[in-house]
Amino acid sequence: MSIRIVLVGTTHPGNIGGVARAMKNMGVHDLTLVEPRHFPHEEATARASGAEDVLDAATVVATLEDAISDCVYVAGASARPRTINWPCMEPRECAAKLIDRNHGGPVAAVFGPEHSGLSNADLDHCDTLLTIPTNPDFSSLNIAMAVQVLTYELCVAKLADKAPDAVTDTRAATAEELEHFFTHLQHVLTDISFLDPKNPRHLMRRLRRLLIRAAPDKNEVNILRGILAAIDKQRRPDE
Repeated sequence: MSIRIVLVGTTHPGNIGGVARAMKNMGVHDLTLVEPRHFPHEEATARASGAEDVLDAATVVATLEDAISDCVYVAGASARPRTINWPCMEPRECAAKLIDRNHGGPVAAVFGPEHSGLSNADLDHCDTLLTIPTNPDFSSLNIAMAVQVLTYELCVAKLADKAPDAVTDTRAATAEELEHFFTHLQHVLTDISFLDPKNPRHLMRRLRRLLIRAAPDKNEVNILRGILAAIDKQRRPDE
């Protein structure tokens, strides 16, 4: 099960240990930390309570893009309403989707800083929002608890999953490949004056959502980039 838990900007080391314990309880071992404030730390080790191996194997990276570059599907946890409509799933549906997409490559669930959660810029790199229903009068959920809810559902979904790993000549596009495409797309749209960099509004965010819903595979992303390259060539025939 190549399922990665990614924690972005964790401020309290005890929460990292609590997450490691929750993961190991449910058979998930791949932990990546994006710019944690304190790690390694003795409080993380104490809270792990026997899941020190998950902490020892954890990867620390500088950006979310680094954390998910090889992933073919990414869910971002969010409790806040957003101005842009992202696809949204509750834990059971999200876990089933992660298990299903895991047949095609690594997948990830991303959790943001304790006090602010994931930013819209972080969610631009996610395929769906993960929301956990809670009591509206007391909706604050500790990050380790949130991870425990999802990893429990992942464990249940894995036990129910009977599908063999996909054997295909075409694999899903990774987050890194999609990011290269979006960078190329933004460059071309700016170059043809369709996108005004001084007043971009939500154009690129909406285009990201459109393409992510389409779930293009590697070959389809290459075709789209080929179209962009042809536009570039038409505009600069002498280069």
